[in-house]
Amino acid sequence: MSRFEGYIQDVIMWNKEMRAFLESEDVNKNTELWHRMDVFTDIMEGIKGPLNIEDLTEVQEQVEELHAGIEKYFAERQEVGGVYMHERSIAAGQHTLPPLPYAYNALEPYISEEIMRLHHDKHHKSYVDGLNKAEIKLEEARKTGDYALVKHWSRELAFHGSGHYLHTIFWSNMKPKGGGKPAGRLLKEIETYFGSFEAFKKHFNEAAKQVEGVGWAILVWSPRSSHLEILQSEKHMNLTQWDTIPLLVLDVWEHAYYLQYKNNRGDYVNNWWNLVNWKNVEERFQKASELKWKPY
Repeated sequence: MSRFEGYIQDVIMWNKEMRAFLESEDVNKNTELWHRMDVFTDIMEGIKGPLNIEDLTEVQEQVEELHAGIEKYFAERQEVGGVYMHERSIAAGQHTLPPLPYAYNALEPYISEEIMRLHHDKHHKSYVDGLNKAEIKLEEARKTGDYALVKHWSRELAFHGSGHYLHTIFWSNMKPKGGGKPAGRLLKEIETYFGSFEAFKKHFNEAAKQVEGVGWAILVWSPRSSHLEILQSEKHMNLTQWDTIPLLVLDVWEHAYYLQYKNNRGDYVNNWWNLVNWKNVEERFQKASELKWKPY
């Protein structure tokens, strides 16, 4: 199978996952979003032979437009505070792996297709499974009154739950042809607190490069102090601050880069900036900044 054929297969799979996701979110079938999804499905199912560069470029543009439409739809479904108007509660043990918002090879050359498949399909899936298992075990403990293993399952709940939630943010924090700078209030807040965008970027880089082996660099908003901050996190949940909201996260566990960058974490961190989806970060900041607590 050629690289182009592989890309088309990835897009077809992405399209199926997106349709399943919209159905799981109970999106009305009469919306413009579903109409566009149906049109795109017809196009992909109508492909019978090899495509030229122009056709492939058009397919990629349609994927990006459709993803933007999905993001816009769910942004408009939100009300103040970032709570979905059609909120769907997830029962204990029923978390699912969210689909990637782009094809597996869409972030190349900065992050390889092989890494994305392994990272999303294996590692992120393991956190979803671990979270579900921990919730079920703790539910059983509540029913039986047997809390002998509550320490173990509480740790599993924190580890796998944090891994699942951070990765869910991580995928949307990136996009093909990303990078550049944020705009509007977010850029102003960055410049106010960190001194300049360049100073923020250097601080974030060093946090990412120096966090111990398995960890994250995280830009957060603090409703308590009403300012941004950069944190590190080990094992998904250690070294973090409660009462803060993650805006931009970078996974520097070795599984996120080692197959491509080996032990050169610095190159991975530097190249990652070419993928940052600042629009997503700005939307998260806008919602997070609406939440304010009394400062202490």
